[in-house]
Amino acid sequence: MSGDVMVITEHMEGKFSDVSFELVGKARELAEAFGGESIALVLGGGVDASVFASHATLHVADAALNHFNPEAYARVIEALVKERSPRLVMFGWTVIGMDLAAWLSGRMGVPCVAYAKDVRVENGALIVSSQAYGGKLIAEVSPEGEMAIVACLAGSFPAEAGHGSTQATVIPSPVDLGGLKMKFLEVIKPEAGDVDITTQTKLVAVGRGIGGKENIELAEELAEKLGAVVCASRPVVDAGWLPRTRQVGKSGLKVKPKLYFMLGISGAPEHLEGMKDAELIIAINTDKKAPIFNVAHYGAVADLFEVTEAMLELL
Repeated sequence: MSGDVMVITEHMEGKFSDVSFELVGKARELAEAFGGESIALVLGGGVDASVFASHATLHVADAALNHFNPEAYARVIEALVKERSPRLVMFGWTVIGMDLAAWLSGRMGVPCVAYAKDVRVENGALIVSSQAYGGKLIAEVSPEGEMAIVACLAGSFPAEAGHGSTQATVIPSPVDLGGLKMKFLEVIKPEAGDVDITTQTKLVAVGRGIGGKENIELAEELAEKLGAVVCASRPVVDAGWLPRTRQVGKSGLKVKPKLYFMLGISGAPEHLEGMKDAELIIAINTDKKAPIFNVAHYGAVADLFEVTEAMLELL
């Protein structure tokens, strides 16, 4: 067993995700503490695999991996993990990480910690801080054994630390990728909406606390006064109160406005992933223990309707 830390990177349409750079930067720090190397694993072609600040980058450029296929990815990752025997395998807690991390844990018989917010080494032991109950509780665990798998929430580490230049070593697929039961067909992109929330400088975001579709009008009135646009968390969109083009989060869109004004959103990791980079975050929620207050620059434990009406009167 080595002291290496392997990061499973992610990319789409030729661009690596931010969480890939976050994990590579953290992996370098952890690997040095273990006395090993950080390894960025890139699967599929059509990308420049030499953009990471890892000690080493492995690139399996097989065309069968160009688009994410959980069956194909799993076979390759399992084979390389068995071959390299890293001390730690890191995934992002993303759609891809959710598909693969627990699967690999079961196949390898090693512990897996998901929803990780921090990973560190203390006295040679791996310590992982993991969110539970929507971020209301943080569990610190030390996985047993010589290998562990950790799936980290996006935004947990600075992405800048993972940017760099490391010559990628192109290797053939360690397994035969023929005869896959699962096949990639196409990428289905959401239809263009009436407004692109990713380009807005001010957003008023509504969550489950808005109560019902009839109350969206109040948020729209506030947004108009602020020169903003209304967006929403996933429960609001799932309920049909706003179109999917207004959804912010891991399964929606990523935004970076100057102002992100939140009404009745608790701050689940799924939503935070889409708006954590906003310059100014203001949250209104009746639950003083809502995890959003851990990331908001300003917050009020108050009724969103009272606050909105008071703001409208002032504006």
